[in-house]
Amino acid sequence: MSKLLLPLLLLASNVLLAQDKKPLTHDVYDGWKSIGERTISNDGNYIVYAVNPQEGDGDMVVQNVTTGYKKIIARGYNSVITEDSRYAIFKIKPGFQDTRQAKIKKKKPDEMPKDSLAILLLGTDSMVKITRVKSYKTPEKGSGWLIYHLDKPLPDSVKKKASPDSLKLKIDKLAKLADSLIRKSLDSVKGNIEKEELIKAANKAVKEIYKKADELETAIADAEGDDTPGSGATTEGTELIARKLNGPGEKSFKLVNKYVLDEKGKKLLIETTKNSKDTNSKAYVLLYNLESGKTDTILRSFNDAKNFAFDEAGEQLVFVAERDSSSKSLQKFYKLWYFKPGMDSATLLADKNTIGMRLGFSVSENANIRFSKDGQKIFFGTAPVQPAKDTTLVDFELARLDIWTYKDDYLQPQQLKQLTQEQRRSYLAVTRPGTKEIVQLGSEDMENVSLVDEGNANWVLAQTSKGNRVSAQWEGRSKATAYIVNTTTAAKTKINNNSYGFYSASPNGKYVYWYDPAAKNYFSYNVVTAAINNMSAKIKEPLYDTENDVPDYPSAAGNISWVGSDQYFLIKDEFDIWQVDPNGEELPKNISNGYGRKKKTEFSYVRLDPEKRFLEPGETILLQSLNKESKFAGYFTKKIDIISDPVKISEGAFANGAVLKAKDASQYIAMRSTPAAAELYSGASLDNLTAVTHLADQQKDYNWLKAELVKWKMFDGKMSEGILFKPENFDPKKKYPVVFYFYERDADGLYSYRSPAPSASTINIAYFVSNGYLVFDPNIYYKTGEPGQSAYNSVVSAAKYLSTMPFVDSTKMGIQGQSWGGYQVAYLVTKTNMFRAAGAGAPVANMTSAYGGIRWGTGVNRQFQYEKTQSRIGATLWQRPDLYIKNSPLFTADKIKTPLLIMHNDADGAVPWYQGIELFTALKRLDKKVWLLQYNGEDHNLVERKNRKDLSVRLGQFFDHYLKGAKPAKWMTDGLPAIDKGRDWGFDLQ
Repeated sequence: MSKLLLPLLLLASNVLLAQDKKPLTHDVYDGWKSIGERTISNDGNYIVYAVNPQEGDGDMVVQNVTTGYKKIIARGYNSVITEDSRYAIFKIKPGFQDTRQAKIKKKKPDEMPKDSLAILLLGTDSMVKITRVKSYKTPEKGSGWLIYHLDKPLPDSVKKKASPDSLKLKIDKLAKLADSLIRKSLDSVKGNIEKEELIKAANKAVKEIYKKADELETAIADAEGDDTPGSGATTEGTELIARKLNGPGEKSFKLVNKYVLDEKGKKLLIETTKNSKDTNSKAYVLLYNLESGKTDTILRSFNDAKNFAFDEAGEQLVFVAERDSSSKSLQKFYKLWYFKPGMDSATLLADKNTIGMRLGFSVSENANIRFSKDGQKIFFGTAPVQPAKDTTLVDFELARLDIWTYKDDYLQPQQLKQLTQEQRRSYLAVTRPGTKEIVQLGSEDMENVSLVDEGNANWVLAQTSKGNRVSAQWEGRSKATAYIVNTTTAAKTKINNNSYGFYSASPNGKYVYWYDPAAKNYFSYNVVTAAINNMSAKIKEPLYDTENDVPDYPSAAGNISWVGSDQYFLIKDEFDIWQVDPNGEELPKNISNGYGRKKKTEFSYVRLDPEKRFLEPGETILLQSLNKESKFAGYFTKKIDIISDPVKISEGAFANGAVLKAKDASQYIAMRSTPAAAELYSGASLDNLTAVTHLADQQKDYNWLKAELVKWKMFDGKMSEGILFKPENFDPKKKYPVVFYFYERDADGLYSYRSPAPSASTINIAYFVSNGYLVFDPNIYYKTGEPGQSAYNSVVSAAKYLSTMPFVDSTKMGIQGQSWGGYQVAYLVTKTNMFRAAGAGAPVANMTSAYGGIRWGTGVNRQFQYEKTQSRIGATLWQRPDLYIKNSPLFTADKIKTPLLIMHNDADGAVPWYQGIELFTALKRLDKKVWLLQYNGEDHNLVERKNRKDLSVRLGQFFDHYLKGAKPAKWMTDGLPAIDKGRDWGFDLQ
């Protein structure tokens, strides 16, 4: 008897404890913490991670996971651990409230609180802080030096600035004093000689007074924000410090504008500006040798220098500079400059007159510059010389319009969105030091050019969509043609024509490869033989997304890596890993031995070394796993040159996050989450991880949630699944209201952590469950031409299934979704009255008007969305108008009886704002219960935190009223008249 009684008593006590916990409120959001940036030292002894609230001051934690050493630095962020694992370097933000108060006082940028820099000797309390630091750098592959750039010093006059009124009073007093001195000097003496001497003395004093008055006038202009000549912001550089970490030694550079550190930490490139107080000063490009302490002046007297790049050895240097035009010139011509040890100064490498430069082109100021890995080639950009603006034309007399034509590759809205990108567009070119000529590789016809074998190959890969761009309007993507372009002769060879695939080069440059979604296979092009091979033709398993249900070609299941010197290529099917021969001669090998398919487990490769370009033969790799049935996640290893089952390290009821490994030790840190917590773990192996953080403690006093996987049969007879969220104090004897939230398919995220946070558009699950709701998130499976009915088949069948559960109150069910989810909500309430309340964010109400509209965030036309992607109609409006009408909620708006809360914002860049208006005005005319929340200047999902908080309150009040019987809020009963906007938010319950 006692054996049976004890578990019951334990269960009862747990339920009672849960019942004592309080529900989440909206005021918990700001302080709710999560793990931010994180890193691990090369020797594996130290980890650094941030713990941040959603709003306010976070902490940077430096910890030795074995010794117990732990140091917490308030407001730390942007951290690195030096290559030798001795120091942690990070910035420290100003206090949140300090910055807030400065914004309230409308302080100028220079007066705002600034970041500090901290240097912590690991394992100790020794920490150095430097104030007013705007940036810093440490060597990527070296140690011993820290370079930091200081902000402009805060002048004493700004530190304690007088008010404009008080300064004006001082000037008035000074003016009266000057007048009084002159009068007294004239009246007090009789002799001419004495009078002249006294007048001279008085005038001298008066000049000093007026000088002081001028200074005060400037101070007034500064205090009032007056933009008078000489008082504006200056581009003058600030101090840069090169600090030796492992010993004494520091070098200071004045007036620094830009700086670049080579990756080994031996050379420091510095660009300085003119001194604003010295008209004879000049700008310089300096090269400082951190080892010898020698400084070389490699360029002087220029207007602008940028895009500095070292070669891998840190010996050669290249950059662009403009030095010939005046500051008011309407055209500026940049040139490419080169320097290496032994030169007195940088030499000109290329300009608009260099052999090989296209007529009307010049060196681009906007392109990145890089050396090939072997240092033999320099890749840079060229661009057409833009005509000078005609200054004789007067802007207010010129017509302003956009002209759309049927011949345009891109619609005008898209062109305008891409205008800055096009104005900065450049085309890849290459030169070699000492040749004094360039080879143009890219052009308007081959705009996308990529380097091969880190630039060492004698060819580059070019691809273009020219000729196929218009069809992207309805296909959603463009076919591409690929070429090999010789870096010496610019001769081009066509690889493949008009494929939907994206082309890439193998790491060592022996092949070009691509996945063709139409053919559902991987192809390779042998650069030597020019042969095209279907690498995966003999694999019977699908190599694509088998769950694809949009009317377009499915995407690839994915690839892992090349092996050896382009020897093999590893690709994936839905579950398993295959080794394929790029020449198509050897049969493909399922190196995971079919384990994934047998266990219904998907694998993804974890790239522990971000610089690793390919795998070595015989290497063992780390895999993350997801079991599609249990939703368990795990870690496996796999030796890539044998056919065998992957070796399980761990697997369980959690969701995987990012994994980091120490460079020189077997030590890991990894994020892992469950519905109860999202924590950082560490360990010498992934099968023995220990929690480093304990953020779950912040919710111990709150009624939390638990998640369950629910499976049911839909109306079409097929099985579906979804996640049911229950409160921690769930009582199976009670009846609970339910909110259905959905988008497409979320069930794989069963073990994800859901943090309380203000809503960008959808209900916050943690908040609703903590406050006594059940929340259900069902998967939705679609049929082409029937997106609305597909949602009905999934969601309504789920609602009917849950209604059979004794703890579900079937009379108190609601639905909510955003964007595509918002559309489905709007559709469903035209087909069923089983939901007591509905929330639809950014819903498409009328597919016939939305079809030809614009996604204003990108400027692209919406036709592709209906014909090929998410909206899943699969035909044009004129081919199947019946499908567009059938799936549009607006055409059956008169059937809606469910109270509907719409959110649609006036700067929505994805779904046209007028879609929400069309639905609202129809329902208002029909005298239905409907509200439209329109956040001013907001996008598709809310960006401003203040608006997110507002929406969170309104979503809670709306569903509380209809599903829990709470009193309605004033905004629901009376609305909010425009005259009261900004004074009353209507939150009071009526």
